[in-house]
Amino acid sequence: MQLVRLGEPGSERPFVRAGDGTTYELGGLTADVDGGFLAADGIARAAAALAAGELPVASEAGLRVGAPIAQPGKVVCIGMNYRRHAEETGATPPTEPVVFMKAPDVVVGPGDDVLIPRGSVSTDWEVELGVVIGRTARYLESVDEALEYVAGYVVSNDVSERELQFRTAQWDKGKSCENFNPLGPALIPASEVPDPQDLGLRLWVNGEKKQDSSTRDMIFGVAEIVHHLSQVMVLRPGDLINTGTPEGVALGQPDPKPYLRDGDVIELEIDGLGRQRQTARRA
Repeated sequence: MQLVRLGEPGSERPFVRAGDGTTYELGGLTADVDGGFLAADGIARAAAALAAGELPVASEAGLRVGAPIAQPGKVVCIGMNYRRHAEETGATPPTEPVVFMKAPDVVVGPGDDVLIPRGSVSTDWEVELGVVIGRTARYLESVDEALEYVAGYVVSNDVSERELQFRTAQWDKGKSCENFNPLGPALIPASEVPDPQDLGLRLWVNGEKKQDSSTRDMIFGVAEIVHHLSQVMVLRPGDLINTGTPEGVALGQPDPKPYLRDGDVIELEIDGLGRQRQTARRA
């Protein structure tokens, strides 16, 4: 089962895709796929309604695919969380998660344009496993219970403007530009992802493969990240966590670094979670 939101920006409606590819209306069950829906055990209720044949069949023809969750309350990101990514950038692997934030309103659909900020010459790509929180997580007692608070997983492109990111210690400046977090195409329930630490993830620019790795290379796994974050902030239903990117970003490649240019096509995918495709455009 996949949860999707279809329609023009700001007017997306909720749908569910069954395993056979058929799409069904979810509007009779919820107005949106948001924190309230997730907190009220919405995924289980959607699955039950689907199994009972209570949802009307729908067509996706002509509909834009939006981000699979409504604008999250917060987007929390983990930096330098893949061993080989740390190596390619010359960074020392961290001893605890490196945490920064993205503005929630940069989350857009998986096919929406990536907007290169005015004057930017160092806009970069980052395929990442996105984690969507389903229950309020506050001071979790152990790592072992952390995955119980995850609603599902999603493909995330943590677009970054490197000059802005590293001009000061304030990474958020290079992370929160307009349209800097394409998300989707679907939210896959956690129950359908047996092991989030065994997922291949890949990214191409103009058909050339740039990133090809596995979440096995993470320094801190999903459960460790959720547990750690719950000690320093309250994670609420609908919050998004970007768990870091593997090696292969433009930043880690030899000069002249192949940063994104107007018209470049970015494609990315994660095993079992779907595929994105964006075009880079000047803002």
